Amino acid sequence: MDILETDAYDKRQRRNMSCALLFSLLPFFLSSALYFYLWTPDLVPSVVSAGVKSAPTLLLAVVVLSWNGGQSVLGVAGGLIFSAVGDCCLVWPELFIHGMGAFAVAHLLYSVTFLSSRYATYSASSLNRFLYLILLIVGGAFYIYLFPFLQKAPNSDLLTPGVGIYFILITIMAALAIRTRHAATLLGSLSFMVSDASLALQVFKVLPPIEHGQIYVMVTYYLAQLLITVGDIKAVENKDDFSKWKRS
Repeated sequence: MDILETDAYDKRQRRNMSCALLFSLLPFFLSSALYFYLWTPDLVPSVVSAGVKSAPTLLLAVVVLSWNGGQSVLGVAGGLIFSAVGDCCLVWPELFIHGMGAFAVAHLLYSVTFLSSRYATYSASSLNRFLYLILLIVGGAFYIYLFPFLQKAPNSDLLTPGVGIYFILITIMAALAIRTRHAATLLGSLSFMVSDASLALQVFKVLPPIEHGQIYVMVTYYLAQLLITVGDIKAVENKDDFSKWKRS
């Protein structure tokens, strides 16, 4: 095949893969729609509600495993599984600390993945350093703002340092997402930070009760997990394309 035929073939392959990926994500979209359809502000915590809430994240883990294989258990797929555990824990307010711990592990797994060879490595640019600084300032400022409210919360002796460690981990995860230069990965990490910030403002009563506040949290959360999932699958796809180009 000449260059034009090869290029046309590659375009068809990418288009077919995009369609296949969209089809594999349909269960996630349907389960997310089911969650919002069944959601009520006074929903009683139960195993059923925990299952409905965590189902979209677990289905994304299945998608990653089906596309990237078992090695992703120690990467994004594992992060999604721990996120689903966190989803279940947060259904019961008394398990908030356990849920935060599960999400902290998820951020660690995401961070390890963003450092892996499947994501191309780039030398740090001045723009990247500037964005790292912005993330650090925003994360630090938000924790300082939150600190007095953490002191008033039950179990403040555990929550105050725990939330601080959690914010460090999610900030590192977002910084490493910048390093990947994958738009979906970066937007997913930032959406995760927005979701967690919204949750913190409500849980620790920084703001008066917000109508449909939990919906804002979950929309940005599901969007974050979706984008991180797509970014990871695309990273492997791009790496494979690059390998083929080097061999040709």
